[in-house]
Amino acid sequence: MIALAMVDNFPSSPGIYLMKSAEGSILYIGKARNLKKRVRQYVLGSGDSRLHIRFMVQLVESVEYIVTDTEKEALILENTLIKQHHPKYNINLRDDKTYFSLRMDMKEPYPRLTLVRKVPSDGARYFGPYASATSAKEVLKQLYKVFPLRHYPLATCMARKRPCLYYQIKQCSAPCCGKITAAEYATLAEGAALFLEGKNTEIARIYRAKMNLASQDMRYEDAARYRDLLRAIEVTVERQKMVARGGDSDVFGLYRQGDQVQMAVLHVRGGALTGSRTFLFDWEMETEEGLASFLNEYYDMDTPIPPQILTPLPIPEPAALEELLSEKSGRKVTIAVPQRGPKLEMVKLAEKNAQTAAEERLAKESSSATLLSELADKLHLPAPPRRIECYDISNIQGEMAVGSRVVFIEGKADKSLYRRYRIKGVLQSDDFAMMREVLSRRFRAESDEEKPDLIVVDGGLGQLSVLNAVLEELEVEGVEAAGLAKSRTFRDMESPEISKSDERVFRPGRKNAISLRQNSAPLLLLARIRDEAHRFAVTYHKAVRSKVMVTSELEGVPGIAGKRKKALLVHFGSLKAVKEATVEQLSAAPGMTAKAAKALWEHLHEKQQA
Repeated sequence: MIALAMVDNFPSSPGIYLMKSAEGSILYIGKARNLKKRVRQYVLGSGDSRLHIRFMVQLVESVEYIVTDTEKEALILENTLIKQHHPKYNINLRDDKTYFSLRMDMKEPYPRLTLVRKVPSDGARYFGPYASATSAKEVLKQLYKVFPLRHYPLATCMARKRPCLYYQIKQCSAPCCGKITAAEYATLAEGAALFLEGKNTEIARIYRAKMNLASQDMRYEDAARYRDLLRAIEVTVERQKMVARGGDSDVFGLYRQGDQVQMAVLHVRGGALTGSRTFLFDWEMETEEGLASFLNEYYDMDTPIPPQILTPLPIPEPAALEELLSEKSGRKVTIAVPQRGPKLEMVKLAEKNAQTAAEERLAKESSSATLLSELADKLHLPAPPRRIECYDISNIQGEMAVGSRVVFIEGKADKSLYRRYRIKGVLQSDDFAMMREVLSRRFRAESDEEKPDLIVVDGGLGQLSVLNAVLEELEVEGVEAAGLAKSRTFRDMESPEISKSDERVFRPGRKNAISLRQNSAPLLLLARIRDEAHRFAVTYHKAVRSKVMVTSELEGVPGIAGKRKKALLVHFGSLKAVKEATVEQLSAAPGMTAKAAKALWEHLHEKQQA
């Protein structure tokens, strides 16, 4: 328990405090404008009076502090120490995926749009954020129909002798082949940037002026092109739903149930709602402090920072966070709590999204628990399998063999726990031996990874026996096993129709397969896990095979070692582009010489002729 006399010696300056247990582990890290005042609130109980906070304070044996010059420095230090120590009572978003953004560097010759995760301060323009690569690619797909920018790296484009297919379908202006001037392309790129920023009125004004000027100069083809661009923009803008006045903002809403907080964020860009995202985290302290801590960590994940952040309730000491975010984004950032009007309606909408996400999550958890209980009953398992792992092997006659592991937690895939294995000890085509090697590496003695409740292997009694043998050899206890054999097709000699057998589930100690109703939820779950393991293994095998093939194509050329191989592929974008390049283009690549370029060109063309 914290002693009041100890807190009286704390300074009244900004800083961070670390609450520690009797064992010395850090329970909670917080920041404060006034260290003495903030920690006294916990000791005297004048802060939040909820039972779980008082329980946490009872666990605190000592409090350490670090003084900083400003509140902003305290914020930065708090975030750094949370990431380093992962305290039990702090928010930790370290495993959350960052957003996708679209990047365009206007200083490049013929700028193009690329999909990126990080948003560094490199002078380029970034647009977004987009919650998934799919949504960002859909934006690009629609954008290219209006603004035909180049799709490929500049070196790849310039190596071409004729325009690509995108030019034929009018989704690229082919700057590589001189089909558009640099000035006209720059106008297209600026139009695309303004469109992504939501400045549609500005685009229309620029293109309308260019259309009128082209018409006056009797450049009717150019005028018609600008007219078509204006029409395409107007049609696209009509599909967007305007939700608020003003520019860009992030709108936050939260819904709390006990120690769990569901957070929703709506992204408003150019007055239009462009996307949303939800987060779930455990939080046992005051809700306001949790919101402030969340914002600090959320905008530390390479997330685009808008000029305005709207929250449902005031956070403690917002000025320091505003200063920190303004410094990161390079422009003034304000944090506001709307009281009326459209902005308050947006906050209420965000809160409704948070509540809906929490209710949907609870419904899914209930459904998942029911499904796993049914699976345990059908397979005669001692308990519902919370963690299920599945393994698969992929190879071509024993060559370039790989294994895969996928993990499902509570019936859902957890891709952070997926693993890939390069088979090292088996040189012939022996799937059983390969499976033995993968499982042995998974359950090696020094591994401290959590054990699964159930392991599923792709196959019947043969694969299942290998799994059982490995588990017995390594003395792995408390892990159930099952084999899922694919359905087989066959045709009766007396019937022209092709029949398909049911998928079969095998368990140790049973000679016959367990009968599960086809298309039942437990069987579909097992099939989904099996198919995901197969997909993951095949994807890795293709990557390995492709790398080996590319390496072999460039093997044996004098002067082309590992670094030059990599530099060539990065510069040209693909092995095909390297083959199509001239000697002059090869010699102009980074790290290449005229002698090495000539040797490589002759080597590749001798292979083609052969």
